[in-house]
Amino acid sequence: MTKNMATADRAIRILLAAVVAILYATGQISGVAAGVLGILAVIFIVTSFLGSCPLYSLLGVSTRKSG
Repeated sequence: MTKNMATADRAIRILLAAVVAILYATGQISGVAAGVLGILAVIFIVTSFLGSCPLYSLLGVSTRKSG
């Protein structure tokens, strides 16, 4: 898998996943919304740690500077 995510992109995804976790833990989201956002949060965390986003690959997008 080719890395296609910049450090800032990865940090933003982890931050968003943390926000979802906090909202869930404090009871601000529940039900279907919590499930959907939870799945997205897990995807964000996995792609952040891998440094590669499959959707970016399909669309030919890269936030990582070549060098």
